[in-house]
Amino acid sequence: MLSIFDQGPPPPCPSPFNLAAHVLGRADALADKVALSILHPDGTDDWTYARLQKAVRGTGTGLLRAGLAPGQIVLLRLGNTVDFPIAYLGCIAAGLVPVPTSSQLTEAETAGIIAELRPAAVLRDETVACAAHPRRIGLEELAGMRALAPCDWAMGDPERLAYVVYTSGTSGSPRAVAHAHRAIWARRMMFDGWYGLGRADRLCHAGAFNWTYTLGTGLMDPWTVGATALILGPGTDLADLPTLLQRHEATIFAAAPGVYRKILKSSDKIGLPRLRHGLSAGEKLSPHLRAAWRRATGTELYEAYGMSECSTFISSSPDRPAQGDALGRPQPGRRVAIIGADGEPVPLGEEGTIAVHARDPGLMLGYLNAPEEMAARMRGEWFLTGDQGRMDAEARLFFLGRGDDMMNAGGYRVSPLEVETVLSVHPGIEQVGVAEVRVKRDASIIVAFYTGPAPLDEAELNAYVGERLARYKQPRAWRYLPALPTGTNGKLLRRALPALFESMPA
Repeated sequence: MLSIFDQGPPPPCPSPFNLAAHVLGRADALADKVALSILHPDGTDDWTYARLQKAVRGTGTGLLRAGLAPGQIVLLRLGNTVDFPIAYLGCIAAGLVPVPTSSQLTEAETAGIIAELRPAAVLRDETVACAAHPRRIGLEELAGMRALAPCDWAMGDPERLAYVVYTSGTSGSPRAVAHAHRAIWARRMMFDGWYGLGRADRLCHAGAFNWTYTLGTGLMDPWTVGATALILGPGTDLADLPTLLQRHEATIFAAAPGVYRKILKSSDKIGLPRLRHGLSAGEKLSPHLRAAWRRATGTELYEAYGMSECSTFISSSPDRPAQGDALGRPQPGRRVAIIGADGEPVPLGEEGTIAVHARDPGLMLGYLNAPEEMAARMRGEWFLTGDQGRMDAEARLFFLGRGDDMMNAGGYRVSPLEVETVLSVHPGIEQVGVAEVRVKRDASIIVAFYTGPAPLDEAELNAYVGERLARYKQPRAWRYLPALPTGTNGKLLRRALPALFESMPA
């Protein structure tokens, strides 16, 4: 038998359709229910469904009155505040195409995005770095839009462009990932296939508002089912998380593995009587960390695997817990395969590349301005993730590592080529190689190895990358070498770098 999971296609997305209208489809019926509670040590900032919907649709009206037209691209340079999801959904409600971006991006990085996408406007928090653009809409103007009359939902073909997110490309240049309105419809398969999410839940996400993991799992999915989203206020100390989870009666908690590690450092016994389980995504969850969380809280962690191009499509869940070292199973309605070097599914049990079907409703429309990279990822009807795995007879997926050199930095996929490109123009660096290095059983960092006339001051190197790369892309350690490891053809042997880190003193 071949390594294919296919139980038939999911129900088709309705048409006409609007992503924001779908997310807030229960708002009228649940007008007085709290949709969002922003948690602070001394209280909460609560948004009912009625208040949230009014703010979103009023923002849509304001953006149209500001001269923006449906179909135009709008760059979001907003901080970790409620302004972010309101602006994001307000754009989509009015038919605009938002580009949510991390507030950690530098001015230089945003200059590249602006040059590539040529957005009609930038929604801007002045405390967030951004290159110059002639049309900026600030926080005060955005806040004033919320009181305007509601815009009509911009309904249309679910296949049309809804939003764009950026991810590190295998070529080293960040790629603009274009998603259709139907992407939100595909997330329905996560509700039972990963979350076990219902209307009565209070789902707390540990991420910032402007992280796509938070935007999807922490906000839009709870709102879609009529649940309550709990989000940490800016500056919240992660050490306070157990207290906040207990005080605000969270029933589901979502975070990257690194957050769970930090919580467990403070205590080996955590009382969370209302918590049903936790969710983990962004990087591989180790069996050790899962077991430690179970001992501390008495609850399970359910892991999901996905990517910017298709969100999550493999996971464990309360109804289908993972067994042993398995990552999980394809979510019901997904079509997943393990593809070999010949482009065909391999026999069960054999290693290959994890792939999702080209007709998955959550799969991106493509990479804007880089169709050749999309074509390179396709093998017939399958989209290759680049990660290696195997499937057993029960459709359990086992993650065997990345098939490329992509690094994982706190849940963000980062291309070493992107970091190397920035470092290669430093006047004191002749050659450079960057790799992810494991420093603890459950933690890894980005390390830069370089050659040049002499070792460089690390404070100066940190300042150099600080001006040019988002924090999560920056190396956390530096190693000076007389020469980089290369093959017979002179090509960098990047996978030989981690061993050099372990053998060299800091």
